[in-house]
Amino acid sequence: MTTLVEISRLSKRFAYITAVDDISFQVDKGEVLGFLGPNGAGKSTTMKMITGFLAPDAGTVRVGGRDIAEEPVEVKKRLGYLPEGAPLYPDMTPAGFLGFVGAVRGLRGDSLRRRVADTVKKVNLQSVLEQPIGTLSKGYKRRVGIAQAIMHDPEVLILDEPTDGLDPNQKHEVRSLIRNMAEDKAIVLSTHILEEVDAVCTRVIIVAEGKIVADGSPTELEARSNLHNAVTLVVRDRDPAQVKQELVKLNRVAAVECVARNGLVHCTVRPENSDSIVAAVSGKARENAWAVEELHVHRGRLDDVFRAVTTAESKRS
Repeated sequence: MTTLVEISRLSKRFAYITAVDDISFQVDKGEVLGFLGPNGAGKSTTMKMITGFLAPDAGTVRVGGRDIAEEPVEVKKRLGYLPEGAPLYPDMTPAGFLGFVGAVRGLRGDSLRRRVADTVKKVNLQSVLEQPIGTLSKGYKRRVGIAQAIMHDPEVLILDEPTDGLDPNQKHEVRSLIRNMAEDKAIVLSTHILEEVDAVCTRVIIVAEGKIVADGSPTELEARSNLHNAVTLVVRDRDPAQVKQELVKLNRVAAVECVARNGLVHCTVRPENSDSIVAAVSGKARENAWAVEELHVHRGRLDDVFRAVTTAESKRS
């Protein structure tokens, strides 16, 4: 696996605030890394240091094997960056702006025209190409920002909230674009939308107070949820107290919650130590001849894990 981004012991302070606190990680070609954290956790500051917009107080950033402090221009040739609230020229049209960005990136003539046309098609900007950027909706402005980031086909993409302001259809388009580009790039994206992690990310880093507090695949992090391997059971025409009484008898069951709604009993059965208990729950239902309407296993919830690792209470315990 080719490592395209290497972060080593990166730190940044602003007055009395440590925004990024001695973090290290790497991103390989083909990876889409979701960079998560609460507001003020250090996500945007880290991205600005990776792209050379901010100088770190300590640590190193290497992109494609080159140190950004020693070879900033060479590194930036390999980077595409969508910053938070991407700054655009409101009096320019998307066509003019992308032509300008491509020229700055060294594209000329037919190569420039082909890249602009290809990029416009990828982000679906055809209908607003000649409209002043200042008159565009927030969603279209975001798409113009994404377009400038991918114009030169960089090997590393840094995307800060790429789907911010987009409607559901536009989000789907951008996520599909990210997945399609991921095979030959390293992509780092920050987001507050946890469904986006499931949709596009192969790996997740969660930061809090400038430190990395979790790092793994979405599946690995979901396995840390207290709902991992929990079972939802829905049965008809039963007393919820009796159903619960039977389920708590099972081995490796930590807790059972049952409620009655519209003639159905809805139960959530939580296992001890994330053990697999679905066979036992199913067997108990057959043993008691319950009329089962629904039976499924939870893989865990990323939002539970996010709250657990980023709250002050969890870090103090």
